[in-house]
Amino acid sequence: MAARHWLTGAALLALSFTSATAMAAPDLTAANARLTALLDKEYPSLDAIYRDLHMHPELGMQEVRTAGILAQNLRKAGFTVTEKVGGTGVVAVLKNGDGPTFLVRADMDGLPMEEKTGLPYASKARATYEGRATAVMHACGHDTHVTYLIGVARALSAMRDSWSGTAVLIGQPAEESLEGARAMLADGLFTRFPKPDFGFAAHVGPLPAGTVSIKAGASSSASDSYSITFHGRGGHGSMPSATIDPIPIAARFVTDVQTVISREKDAATFGVLTVGAFNAGSAPNIIPDAAEVKVNLRSQSPAVRDLLKTGTARMAKAAAAMGNAPEPTIRYLTGAAVMMNDESMAETARQALTPIFGKQLVFAPASVPPMSGSEDFSEYVDAGVPSLFFGIGGYDSAVLADLKAKGEPAPTNHSPFFAPMPEPAIRNAVTAIILSIVGGVRPEAK
Repeated sequence: MAARHWLTGAALLALSFTSATAMAAPDLTAANARLTALLDKEYPSLDAIYRDLHMHPELGMQEVRTAGILAQNLRKAGFTVTEKVGGTGVVAVLKNGDGPTFLVRADMDGLPMEEKTGLPYASKARATYEGRATAVMHACGHDTHVTYLIGVARALSAMRDSWSGTAVLIGQPAEESLEGARAMLADGLFTRFPKPDFGFAAHVGPLPAGTVSIKAGASSSASDSYSITFHGRGGHGSMPSATIDPIPIAARFVTDVQTVISREKDAATFGVLTVGAFNAGSAPNIIPDAAEVKVNLRSQSPAVRDLLKTGTARMAKAAAAMGNAPEPTIRYLTGAAVMMNDESMAETARQALTPIFGKQLVFAPASVPPMSGSEDFSEYVDAGVPSLFFGIGGYDSAVLADLKAKGEPAPTNHSPFFAPMPEPAIRNAVTAIILSIVGGVRPEAK
């Protein structure tokens, strides 16, 4: 998920955003009181589930244990559950009379990294990632997400008299690699099961605990990842003239490709090009016959996305040509489009939830730029499900103030020190989603 949240700078100014023509927000006071009582009762169980999930993270498409825990709890809540959708995905359906079909999604996977939070329930898990052993950590909060989905299921079941329609809850694998949503869709998510009319999701991040953020329009960036293999002719390290050395070719590419950002992209537009891996060779006296570079591109507009894609390929081919080498093999790994929050849903949710969360409800209009991170929840939106994706604060305000005083940033998602507070994050995610459903947050009719 995100390296940097949109809730900075101009977004903070959006706290004061109001609409002179806005409708009055639904009165959800009674529903919120009922939900709060339910969460008070359920929270000890949810916290135990959260801690267990945090201690036992699993990598993308390996979430067998996590999916089993989720499926078991969704069945207990009265849902009809199907497992192994798109690999390890879970789909749960609850029909509750006439009304719209809505989706609520949580991602399940952890990351291949060692946890350094020092929490008493820190992960010691290990797994195999790309052929090698690695530590595994829930460094992006997906343990919080699975737990809130269980809370949403329990609340929907207990409050059936407050809503009508069909609920489709999804436990999605492999969000970190941006392949899980696509895998579930390819496995018939919207043909084997009711296709949602709209959807919801939430993501915890290093915002102050208690914060619930809503971003109208674009909320996250597009992401595209490539593997580029430069081909050479291997040989003895003492006789380079008898070889075509792919390492300097790949190294030239690493440097030259950044000019796509610095000299071709409009300086006023967002775009990031990261070389995240460089793999070549086995010994100091052997020139290898290939070098692989892995590149990740981030963009927020179709024009920049196309520029980064075509520019990267052009620079790779040029580097190979300059080294008198064969044309490189360029392989697309995975990606996702810009995540677009439905603007009418965002505004309706702002109206409905402001009386509940008060100043802790932060709204940013579509004019505020999205965050630099990416989300494959955009796959569902692009498949025809207008949606609203909430941001949930997870950091103690006192901790944030102390870090600020020291001149240190808060650990972000994907940091080995990322340690959001499960409470109130889990409660707030459940509350924002349930009250949005009960309060009639849905896209405008077209």
